[in-house]
Amino acid sequence: MKLFRMLIRSIRDAFKSVIRNFSLSLASISCITITLIIVSIAIIASFNVQNFTKEIEKDLTIVVFLDNDATEDNVETVKNDFKRISNIEKYDYIPKKEVKEKLKKESEVLDTVLSGWSDEESPLKDTFQVKVKDVEKISKTAATIKKMDKVSAVKYGEGMIDKLITAFSSIKNTTYGVVIALILVTIFLIINTIKLTISARKREISIMRLVGASNFIIKTPFIIEGMVLGLLGSIAPVIFTTYGYLTFYKHFDGHLYSELIRLIKPEPFMYQTAIIIVIIGILVGMIGSASAVKKYLKI
Repeated sequence: MKLFRMLIRSIRDAFKSVIRNFSLSLASISCITITLIIVSIAIIASFNVQNFTKEIEKDLTIVVFLDNDATEDNVETVKNDFKRISNIEKYDYIPKKEVKEKLKKESEVLDTVLSGWSDEESPLKDTFQVKVKDVEKISKTAATIKKMDKVSAVKYGEGMIDKLITAFSSIKNTTYGVVIALILVTIFLIINTIKLTISARKREISIMRLVGASNFIIKTPFIIEGMVLGLLGSIAPVIFTTYGYLTFYKHFDGHLYSELIRLIKPEPFMYQTAIIIVIIGILVGMIGSASAVKKYLKI
């Protein structure tokens, strides 16, 4: 009960301190707001890059061509071999007759040429379209499939896909690094801003020490004050994230440059991002205050 009363008093004192030291509090809030807006942009960009990467990865398939003399038993054997490869998510079997019909529908020229070939004369092959679970292992999976009996060729884009996967991994790591770096910069700025606030209140701290206040009692209001500053500083970034992304999404009609680069739908994405921003703001304010009190007041 005593701890609860002390916590309530600390919260009350924290709000009073924010109002009483309005100019310094405003500097802290402004610092948090600016950096959180940048963090918000980085988070939105990061999630959209990941979404775009996943959409591209979904379309990556391995096309497996069987020998012309492959029988139905050979096809069943290949299917059973696929089931033993852990990285294969699913596969679709397309017999050469079906391939022929699809090609004939694509153009009149192909229709004329293919219609003149009997099933025995046709150079087309039975194929499998294979989707993998982990695209980073697609080359290894393709190599395993190529060694199977009655498999004549395996195509998946080879060098281009490998380069694309490497580029996607680099983009992911870069966006993660940018977000983490911005958060660390925010903490650094908050520590230095709150340091000014605490330095201006050294007399208040000295009086609290003289009357026998413990380190915990002295630090708690500052930590709560940091949380309050973080919360207040996250309001503008939340508004920016919610309405800014919605406007951006509508302006570009949900995609950038082409239908391939689809943006994440605003709901519930923008609300989830807003919650992340609020949490980061509160944690950054709290960590910044705690670090400033510990480092600069030597409590």
